[in-house]
Amino acid sequence: RRQFQCCLGLALVCAGYGLYEAQAIRPEHVVITTPKLPTGQRLRIVQLSDVHLGILLGEKRLAKIIRVASAARPDILVSTGDLIDGILTHDSTMPCQFQQIKPRLGAYAIPGNHEYYVGFERAKSMTQAAGFTLLKGEYATVGPIVIAGADDAAAQRTNSFQPLPAHPSTSFTLLLKHQPQISAESPFDLQLSGHVHKGQIFPFNLVTWLRFPIKCGLTQLANGRQIYVSRGTGTWGPPIRFLAPPEVTIIDLVARDS
Repeated sequence: RRQFQCCLGLALVCAGYGLYEAQAIRPEHVVITTPKLPTGQRLRIVQLSDVHLGILLGEKRLAKIIRVASAARPDILVSTGDLIDGILTHDSTMPCQFQQIKPRLGAYAIPGNHEYYVGFERAKSMTQAAGFTLLKGEYATVGPIVIAGADDAAAQRTNSFQPLPAHPSTSFTLLLKHQPQISAESPFDLQLSGHVHKGQIFPFNLVTWLRFPIKCGLTQLANGRQIYVSRGTGTWGPPIRFLAPPEVTIIDLVARDS
C-alpha cells in the first residue's frame, strides 16, 4: 500500500509540475550569420510551432504566447505547422488574436499534419484569420530573403500534396517544414521545423528520437546549411509538458563578410 501511495504521490507531483511547465513559455534566442544578407543588415525572425490552437489551449496561455512573440519585435513571424487543432468554430476570436503581434515584413505559415486532420480548408481560413500567409509548396520573397513553404506529408492522405518546386536563388533561403526531415530536393540555408515537441512528456522524447533523430535546437548540416527544431509552443492532448518546456524561438539573422 505504501508503495502505491508513493507512486501516486510522485505521479501527482509530476503532473502538477507538467501543468506548470506547459504554462512557462520561454523565448529561445538563436543567432545565425550569413554572407547572403546585405552588409550591416539584421533580420529578426520569430518562430511559433505546434501551438495547437483549440479548446485546450486556453485564453491565458494564448495571451502569453502573443505577449512573448510581440515583445521580440519580429521583422518576420512564422508558424511551422500545427497552428490549428481541436474544436474551434469559424467565428472564434482566438485566431484573430495573433494579429496583435504585427511583424514588420509579414507573417507566414505552413500546414502541419493537424491542419489536415481538422480539415485543410477550415484550417486555412483560420490561419488566414490569424494574419498568416499560408505557403503550401510555395515560395515568397520577403525583404532580402526567400521563404520556402513545404507542404506536410499528411496531405498525401487527401491527394492534395503540393511538392516544393525547384527555385534557384542566390538569396538566403529559409525553409519552413513541419517535420524535421532533410530533403535533398529542397535547397535551403536554414530550415525551421517542429512536430516532435521534444516528446512533450519525458521519456517520450526517446520515442520521437527514434523516428526523428535530429535533436531539438540548432544543428549544423553539410554545405553550411542549418536546421532548427523547435520544442513547440503549445501542447498536443493534455496541457502538460515535462522536461520539454514550450518555446517561442527568436532567430536573429545577421550579415557577415563572405
